[in-house]
Amino acid sequence: MKSPQALTPFLAGGGRVEQSPDGAWRLSLPPTSRGYVDAQIDDYQSLPRAAFPWRPPLRLTLSARCRPSAPRGTLGFGFWNDPFTLSLGQGGAARRLPASPQAVWYFYGSPPNDLAFSGGVRGDGWKAVSLAGPRIPSPALAPGAAAAFALSRLPLLRGPVVRAARRTVRAAEASLLTPLDEWHTYTLEWHPCEARFEVDGEAVLISGIVPRPPLGFVAWIDNQFATASPEAGFRFGTLVTAETQTLEIADLHIQRL
Repeated sequence: MKSPQALTPFLAGGGRVEQSPDGAWRLSLPPTSRGYVDAQIDDYQSLPRAAFPWRPPLRLTLSARCRPSAPRGTLGFGFWNDPFTLSLGQGGAARRLPASPQAVWYFYGSPPNDLAFSGGVRGDGWKAVSLAGPRIPSPALAPGAAAAFALSRLPLLRGPVVRAARRTVRAAEASLLTPLDEWHTYTLEWHPCEARFEVDGEAVLISGIVPRPPLGFVAWIDNQFATASPEAGFRFGTLVTAETQTLEIADLHIQRL
């Protein structure tokens, strides 16, 4: 069982993390007109990627809500390998080489976020996601990613380049109708050959696509956006926020099965 006290805050641009005596967490962002703002808790900041703590089988359960009901930026919770030297282009663990993305988590992105990796699912909104990137060594990934980013800025090549890049990623996604500003219980089971997502005890996604371990736990709220679409290409940036945005998490447990 993972103790919430073992989690470490990561803050940027005035983000705040508070923990109540009963172990609940409140992650908050101030209104901002420029720059990157992040409030995050995780259990991997001081670790090399190969030493991240979590492998299947395990079960994550927590209750969460956010304010307002449609925040600007991204938020979520679950497990990933922190694959980017700059988290979605804005901040993160610069001490690590880039890696092929691996994630099993609940993820929200407001417009103009556009990160759909499977057919029939919107690129923005509140989703359950299990994602397994290709087996590409880090030294080869960085120049390849830089070339793809540059080519996607050319109108005639944007669509083919992005579609080719997205085909290298295996993913299962399901859009969620759960209102973000209401308390709900989220459960994620990660097994060697299956990922199962539940909201208030009801299955919302069961997938045979699973990421490669090891991964780290993360929960965050920030003001960034990212796109990987044939129409917009690869883009990263930050959004203006006019009010305080918060993510609250309670009853957080991670159990090895």
